[in-house]
Amino acid sequence: METFLIKAVQLILSLSILVVIHEFGHFIFARIFKVRVEKFYLFFDPWFSLFRFRPKNSETEYGIGWLPLGGYCKISGMIDESMDKEQMAQPPQPHEFRSKPAGQRLLIMTAGVIFNFLLALFIYSMVLLYWGETYIPLKNVTCGMEYSTTFKNIGFQDGDILLKADTATLERFDENCLRKVVNAATVTVLRDGQEVVIGIPGDMMQRLLRDKEGFAYYRFPMIISDVQSQSAIEAGLKKDDRITGVNGVSAVTSSDVVNELKANREQTVQIDIVRDGRSLSVSAPVDSLGRLGILVYNNPKSIYETVTVKYSFFASFPAGIKLGISTLKGYVNDMKYVFTKEGAKSVGGFGAIGNLFPAAWDWRMFWERTAFLSIILAFMNILPIPALDGGHVMFLLYEVVTRRKPGDKFLEYAQIAGMIILFSLLIFANGNDLFRFFSR
Repeated sequence: METFLIKAVQLILSLSILVVIHEFGHFIFARIFKVRVEKFYLFFDPWFSLFRFRPKNSETEYGIGWLPLGGYCKISGMIDESMDKEQMAQPPQPHEFRSKPAGQRLLIMTAGVIFNFLLALFIYSMVLLYWGETYIPLKNVTCGMEYSTTFKNIGFQDGDILLKADTATLERFDENCLRKVVNAATVTVLRDGQEVVIGIPGDMMQRLLRDKEGFAYYRFPMIISDVQSQSAIEAGLKKDDRITGVNGVSAVTSSDVVNELKANREQTVQIDIVRDGRSLSVSAPVDSLGRLGILVYNNPKSIYETVTVKYSFFASFPAGIKLGISTLKGYVNDMKYVFTKEGAKSVGGFGAIGNLFPAAWDWRMFWERTAFLSIILAFMNILPIPALDGGHVMFLLYEVVTRRKPGDKFLEYAQIAGMIILFSLLIFANGNDLFRFFSR
């Protein structure tokens, strides 16, 4: 329950920031072009609102709704989700959206998307400025990776060290690494000191989405971080000991050790260790759960040598812009898989988005996830679907090119159709979440 609440609070806070910035983009450009903004709301307020106020001499009502599915900026004289037919039936007024030139209306409609993308670039820049960038070069992962069954089926083996995707060097293990691997014709790995080339099928991403097993994770040796049980202390195990074998069976990685210990439950076993460069052997009892009574380092960054890049204030901005553009390109590239059978099943709603956030509060991850969601929000909103900003932009571009304005009745029907599409997608995505939850 605590984990759920922490993720829920992060999700609501993140989306609130993104919605306010997005709607503020529309608001500020509307005011620049002297268009009246009637309402500025965080969350939706059907029937009633949690809070609202109108500053003295202001034309805008500000408030917080009770339905946390977004927010809105109600611009006078515009066909939007409010479906204010009564206003649209009246003659156009100088302060209304529909009375302004197409170029001004276009800027008002694209401002929300622009502000979201700029926010993502700013957040990425500030994250790099404050925390820097720390990663493990793949060449330093001496134990290689543990691969999912999906990748083992095409020739990968546990312990393979990733080197190249086609001719591109694989420097670090992240989302871009996965994209390079699945989109490559071949991947080169280092196996037992020899380079091995593995062919990648053209439908690799679809297989990954179908099997839901992921790609890979770091293999690393079992190194003791703390000795807890009295029996482990009496056996002579110490902090920073690296376990290399159990009962004479070589155990290169933490997973190897775990498997051997589970195979010897409630027995006393011989533990081979390396301490200060010396090889030793001790006898230690294994409990009924296959444990020695020790804690181990389970963060690869605690085991493998990392590289840390620090950024000055001025250097952080080009680095943040580069990261934001790379993230957008990767997301746009991944969108093509949504239109496959496997991709459609992987689409998620609020549950999937909430699971992007960690179970324990981490400010760096919170801001990184918020920047990522800001990019997603910007991209999704610019899609040419009526009821989204992109739908309005599509009709405005049509007006600019043809010099003919679509009729209000047509725009009204398009808005209704767009809202039906969006609600259908919302139900489908959250239905996927529920299906995955109950089928676990």
